[in-house]
Amino acid sequence: MTDATPPRSDSEPARQNPLRFGPAHHDAEIMTRQPASRIRVLPEHTVNRIAAGEVIERPAAAVKEIVENALDAGARRISVVLMGGGIDRIEVTDDGSGMTAEELGLCVLRHATSKLADDNLIRIDTLGFRGEALPSIGAAARLEITSRPRDGDHANAITVEGGTVGPVVPAAGAPGTRIVVRDLFFATPARRKFLKNPRTEAEHAEAVVRRLAMASPGTAFRLENEGRVVFDLPAQERAPRVAALLGAEAAGAMLPVREVRQGPAGDMVLSGYMCAPAISRMTAAAQGLVVNGRPVADPVLKTAVRVAYRDVIAHGRHPVVALWLDLPPEELDVNVHPAKTELRFRDPAAVRSLVIGALGRILAGAAGTDVPGPGVSTFGLTEHRPALNLAWSRPARGGIRALPLPGFSPTQGVSEATLVPSYGPEAASGSLPSGGVADQAAGLGLAASPAARTVTGSLGPGSVAPGSDRPRSDRDGPAERQAAEYPLGAAVAQVLDTYIIAVAADGNLILVDQHAAHERLTHEAIRTRMLDGGAPSQPLLLPAVVDLPEADANRLLARAEELARLGLEIESFGPGAILVRALPTALGAPEAAPLIRDIADELAELDETMALSARLDAVIARMACHGSIRAGRRLGQAEMDALLRQMEATPRAATCSHGRPTFLRLSKAEIETMFGRR
Repeated sequence: MTDATPPRSDSEPARQNPLRFGPAHHDAEIMTRQPASRIRVLPEHTVNRIAAGEVIERPAAAVKEIVENALDAGARRISVVLMGGGIDRIEVTDDGSGMTAEELGLCVLRHATSKLADDNLIRIDTLGFRGEALPSIGAAARLEITSRPRDGDHANAITVEGGTVGPVVPAAGAPGTRIVVRDLFFATPARRKFLKNPRTEAEHAEAVVRRLAMASPGTAFRLENEGRVVFDLPAQERAPRVAALLGAEAAGAMLPVREVRQGPAGDMVLSGYMCAPAISRMTAAAQGLVVNGRPVADPVLKTAVRVAYRDVIAHGRHPVVALWLDLPPEELDVNVHPAKTELRFRDPAAVRSLVIGALGRILAGAAGTDVPGPGVSTFGLTEHRPALNLAWSRPARGGIRALPLPGFSPTQGVSEATLVPSYGPEAASGSLPSGGVADQAAGLGLAASPAARTVTGSLGPGSVAPGSDRPRSDRDGPAERQAAEYPLGAAVAQVLDTYIIAVAADGNLILVDQHAAHERLTHEAIRTRMLDGGAPSQPLLLPAVVDLPEADANRLLARAEELARLGLEIESFGPGAILVRALPTALGAPEAAPLIRDIADELAELDETMALSARLDAVIARMACHGSIRAGRRLGQAEMDALLRQMEATPRAATCSHGRPTFLRLSKAEIETMFGRR
């Protein structure tokens, strides 16, 4: 073969075959051809703008950082003024310790702070500590700081515009610090385009100030928006501060919280206030959570609050709480989120247990005792009443005409006709029973019947003896004891075959939704028996066959063991069919098909990852609805009084299984207000 490669002269440089290019020559070639580095160190002003986007994402964040600095400075009064939603102008004035001229020049430098005396990031006792807030604000806006120490002769001022720091100059000013932020994000127009309208931004800023004001009740707060005073709160105790910020409705249903749990590093203390389940919101905005003086939106605490209220509040609603958690600083890490709104607990399980346990024990109070209804203000707790055995027996033949109520035990042989007062023409002729409601209730086996207005002669139920404005039993004995033992009083009438009217010993008028109330009683009866080892079941004489979509049937059969613990025994009866062999005893005798279909729907909505207890509780709520007395059913006197007594002795009886209130309480003052007497 002929070599096609042309001959090379001695003066021609050697050409290397790329496939035979040696490693040494390859390294030398790269070194000579290496381009300029694609990694560069950003200039300071760009770094500041990037950091500003992390720390100051909207005007509310700027307000938060500045107010936190004021609180760390020991301010006793803080004033916040907003213009244009905080986009045009934010002004925060405090009477804190102030800064000297030297400190004023340092405070606008990144990571310069007075909060950390050393490099220890574990024990942090202040709200701020990063030293990023003021430099970040100055990088994105026009910042002006005027400050004067409490013992200073005069104030000093400094300005920062778009990251450019001006000199410190003497100025006039009172002791404390005044910070003005103008044209937020003027230096980063792209970020400004993502802001909402001024009204929305102002609402976010107001929410931030409210949370800080709730966390620091010892500091006076004033907030102005567009020249209008939103609130002006003096330094005060926790209770009036919470009432002022949450509103009159929530203030009227607040319950005090106090729980202490010992830990290896010190005590964990949970304190504050929680609202009755009847008070709820569409969002969690009315939940004030404070950890070591720091308002937070921590998921561990929010989840614990939601779980504690899960059994007594409607799905999709959020409870109203104001809680303070104090624990050793070593037990949490606040250096987790740039805005410091989330924490990392060393033992999150202990925190969840503390919150769920404390709130759950209070919510377990019986109806009319620990958990007030709307409009009933209380800051004291009464003793928790133990739950009663909700077993029931069928009345003897010829007794109460109405069907027996699961959970009730009316005295056998008592005729309904002798228990329900007449409101017809015969009432005017004086043919009413001579005994009052309290006397009638005494014959039902209800020991120490509650005090109520007596019925004498031709006087109708709830009437008052001439010459007195108090119930007869009030004159015969201490009404306070009666009111404490029987807060729901005695039933005097049933309205629309749905609502029970009762009168308490203290004169309050009680309105009870019979279906909602009995739904809770049935729920708690099944739940208690399940926890005791399993709810008893009643075998059906003729097992019922329920046809369902195959997916629903399979879902039910997969939970057959769990349902058996609730007293519901089912098995497969072919594709898409369920054979019901037994129903929970506490439900009475409901129709099997609607109950099974509702439980199938409930299981379809539940998350598979949901805890077993939560799934069972949701199913119990469905079952309780089917086993409860219905609206429109007429009740006898014995049944109404028994319902009230059971409500007083049953946990969480202030709300039904779906979170609706079971009773309302109207005081004399509220009734007089309705009639224009006040």
